Amino acid sequence: MVIPDRGVRSSRTSFRTVQAELTRRIAEGEWALGESIPGEEALAAEFGCSRTTVNRAVQAMAQLGLVVRKRRAGTRVALFPVRSAQMRIPLVRREIEEKGLRYDYQLLRKRVGPAPGHALERFDVPPTSELMRLLCLHSGNHRPFQYEDRWINPAAVPGVEDAPFETVSPNEWLVQNAPFSRAEFYYQAEPASATAAKHLGVATGSPVFVAERLTWLGDEPVTFARLVHPPTYRLQVEL
Repeated sequence: MVIPDRGVRSSRTSFRTVQAELTRRIAEGEWALGESIPGEEALAAEFGCSRTTVNRAVQAMAQLGLVVRKRRAGTRVALFPVRSAQMRIPLVRREIEEKGLRYDYQLLRKRVGPAPGHALERFDVPPTSELMRLLCLHSGNHRPFQYEDRWINPAAVPGVEDAPFETVSPNEWLVQNAPFSRAEFYYQAEPASATAAKHLGVATGSPVFVAERLTWLGDEPVTFARLVHPPTYRLQVEL
């Protein structure tokens, strides 16, 4: 992307151009979560546009939950990004601990390599793409609570290949390190697969509750997760 020379104002620099570049900087870690970003005057000078254009771009990012704006305190990258006023990416640790249970996490498998067709289709990435797959088990008081089957696109998440998933769940790590601009949520009941049934301690084919999430940063897919819960699971949503 070509950015106009500093100090040269251009009516051709749209707020979407500014928004895309600022979003890229957050995604690639140039600005850390919780860090202040330059003020509107400085950004306007850098992009060669008006402060109104910058203000519109930053407002759009705030609505997506990528940044937090406070009067007299400036703008910061969101520490725990909220993607809309209605929906948050839930932390399974918090969900378990709020029930008064002890949280336990286990990484069952981690692999990076060529992805099978069904994963490529959900991600809509080229066939040559390599994805990271993580299988995890979350428990409360040593009882299975959630079996997680997650795919991550390393091209959209800098540093993910070095993330300490042996000790930190991808759910927590991604919430704190991988901003996104759009998400889709799906919920359904289905028969438990043999693998999910084994880890959840239920019979193969018994009904389980499945939540699926897909997230994107711009047009780049970030992660796709299938979260399988035993029949006793109860979904709680607060608005």
